[in-house]
Amino acid sequence: MRTGKNGICAGRVVVVTGAGRGLGRAHALAFAAAGARVVVNDLGVGLDGTPGPDSPAARVVDEIRAAGGEAVAHAGDVATGEGAASLIRAALETYGRLDTLVNNAGFLRDRMLVNLDEDDWDAVVRVHLKGHFLPLRHAAAHWRQETRAGRRPEARVINTSSGAGLLGSLGQGNYSAAKAGILGLTLVAAAELERYGVQVNAIAPAARTRMTERTFAAAMAAPDDGFDAMAPENVSPLVVWLGSADSAGVTGRVFEAEGGRITVMEGWRPGPTTDHGERRRPEEAGAAARKLLAEAETPGAVYGT
Repeated sequence: MRTGKNGICAGRVVVVTGAGRGLGRAHALAFAAAGARVVVNDLGVGLDGTPGPDSPAARVVDEIRAAGGEAVAHAGDVATGEGAASLIRAALETYGRLDTLVNNAGFLRDRMLVNLDEDDWDAVVRVHLKGHFLPLRHAAAHWRQETRAGRRPEARVINTSSGAGLLGSLGQGNYSAAKAGILGLTLVAAAELERYGVQVNAIAPAARTRMTERTFAAAMAAPDDGFDAMAPENVSPLVVWLGSADSAGVTGRVFEAEGGRITVMEGWRPGPTTDHGERRRPEEAGAAARKLLAEAETPGAVYGT
């Protein structure tokens, strides 16, 4: 990686959570290569969210600096108010500004629903959903203040959902619910923050990371054509573009990204409908529902089925 001082994000300050490994690391390196100054956040925990032996954030910072870029590490817990606040302060105190927030931090505690205990539910929902909300809240407060001071930003937020949030995934009820919640948060934030110069979008990436290595085990072998479709670096170009000023006018959208493929997801919208004009009896409601279902598109299959 070489940093590009005249790249698409030259002059911008970018915060990436969960940036010590996998997708977050790829995003941080890609932003630096595009000319951004990067705040690399990672708590340094294991796959299940328990403390790890060291923090990888500093290693990513070293990579960026070795390539001529600018970066600083942050090891706070973004699912706490103080951790999220200190993350935004790190950008402002180090570089004097904040332009882009990439919410990426997360971990897994997979169980089938009948085996999923309350602690595993709370832990996953906390880091994914609350870990998106709190950095977004503190960043948005800063951008609102800037707008009110006459300095309307060209701010960007990229949230990280998943195909599990779009379709569901067997054994991942907690993760699927949290990732679906991130989509709802993205839509609300896009509508509320547009007046402050903030665009908010979400990605649903498919890539090989610690969290997905079992899911994509069949794709782990080296590709014959030299293109590793499951490499996390494939997702980062879209994230960098969404985090740049070049993405002006794009907000409230959800993108799937995998390998060389990008898909705009169209989400929930009204399908077939009927209006009886008055209250139905249960049997009438059932007959109407079955008729509508016969006219509707079949939903995508839940992952793992």
